[in-house]
Amino acid sequence: MTRDIPTRLLPTSTAGSLPKPSWLAQSQTLWSPWKLTGEELAGGKRDALRLSLADQLEAGLDIVGDGEQTRQHFVTTFIENLVGVDFENRATVRIRDRYDAAVPRVVGDVSRGAPVFVDDARFLRAHTDRPIKWALPGPMTMVDTLFDAHYRSREKLAWEFAGILNQEAKDLAAAGVDIVQFDEPAFTVFHDEANDWGIAALERAASGLSCETAVHICYGYGIEANTTWKKTLGSEWRQYEETLPTLQRSSLDILSLERHNSRVPIELLDLARGKKLMVGAIDVATNTVETPEEVADTLRAALRFVDADKLYPSTNCGMAPLASSVARGKLAALCAGAEIVRSEISDAAGQQPSSTGAVRTDG
Repeated sequence: MTRDIPTRLLPTSTAGSLPKPSWLAQSQTLWSPWKLTGEELAGGKRDALRLSLADQLEAGLDIVGDGEQTRQHFVTTFIENLVGVDFENRATVRIRDRYDAAVPRVVGDVSRGAPVFVDDARFLRAHTDRPIKWALPGPMTMVDTLFDAHYRSREKLAWEFAGILNQEAKDLAAAGVDIVQFDEPAFTVFHDEANDWGIAALERAASGLSCETAVHICYGYGIEANTTWKKTLGSEWRQYEETLPTLQRSSLDILSLERHNSRVPIELLDLARGKKLMVGAIDVATNTVETPEEVADTLRAALRFVDADKLYPSTNCGMAPLASSVARGKLAALCAGAEIVRSEISDAAGQQPSSTGAVRTDG
């Protein structure tokens, strides 16, 4: 059984991660080791999740998440809970053709012995009545973050991961998650594979859910390897042009895309017309906090190609590498900028903002 939870016009959310408190892990650092152990670590993760939720609520976000406080990394934390992956004997691979990293090896048939994030999702659900969005790594991005010593086929491994992700996503929906988001930054690099089998594998991961589904596709965290790569992309970043037509025809409900301060031509959004779009209106690669008017400008531009009832203001990517104070400022700016445009739409229509659209959750 499902129930509809209405959201107001231009519902705001983040792409995923938020900074961890310094007492839990090294701030502004990806893959940072935990500073706590045992029961203290378990309690610290839950405390951090509550703090992250409080920051989102204080800023005024309409759709909230866990800020990825209980995981070290958006991909590897899920993988380390799977059977068939060796984290001890790592191999060095080039991730998304950008940087080298020591990654786990796939050494046998992969499977999920138990739910990975479901307890955390239940914990978050118990602490808020707001719609919840929960991020999982997408199949292709998981493949690109591993050394495959078993299947020897990116496509075959992706389909195996798709089935595992579908199990996790169904459990998350049953735990009260309203939107399951799959992170697929690999789609900005491996266009042919994405169109040949990556998007199909993603649809398999998202199939049969009782909640809405989203895919987040961006140009990565604001880390040096990503900012250096972006400098090679020229005056226009047209990678979305390669995959948006296929995604527009896909079964995914929502597409989450990077926009603010990027060189993505705004007209490319028209390739996804008809889909709900989470449009990035916050730059995660700078410590400069946007003004509400800058956010509003990004949203006004997007509205030329996205119907107002399908526009979801968001961040370009996760904000884990940023200082907590910067991230809080950016969240506040996102919400204030969305309110400016929401009021403009209301004034133009001659009425107050009303509930539009809906997300669904198990009830």
